[in-house]
Amino acid sequence: MSLEEKLHTDMVTALKARDSALVTTLRMAIGAIKNEKVAGKSARELSEADEVAVLQREVRARKDSAQAYTDGNRPELAEKELAEAEVLGRYLPAMLGDDELDAIVAEEVAAAEASLGEKPSMRQMGQVIKAVNTRVAGRAEGAAVAAKVKAALA
Repeated sequence: MSLEEKLHTDMVTALKARDSALVTTLRMAIGAIKNEKVAGKSARELSEADEVAVLQREVRARKDSAQAYTDGNRPELAEKELAEAEVLGRYLPAMLGDDELDAIVAEEVAAAEASLGEKPSMRQMGQVIKAVNTRVAGRAEGAAVAAKVKAALA
């Protein structure tokens, strides 16, 4: 069952339970996935990784909005946004811990070192980040990956 199908099934269940907040959040997520499918020159089917990326983008948007509402002294709206982010977070894969991420970064730095014949410099940081992101596949924030790679190369 794809992520979109799971969201749709859970939305039907929430409709039957008359949980309007959950229905609204799931409809928004399904809409975001459908918009991503038709974005560009032609419609396409999304892979599981693409669907996860869309949900991660939506969660990040909710957290950013919550921060803006908090800064604007609107805690009730911030609470609503955080609740939506928490609901969407249930559909994302479990995030990697710091130790696991450190191990993956160390392995990729070692692989880059083996291919270059010397320790990679900051010039190769983008290549190492790309390799790490491929391995973590949405289970770590991009900023956290970049920070860990930068620390490993420094």
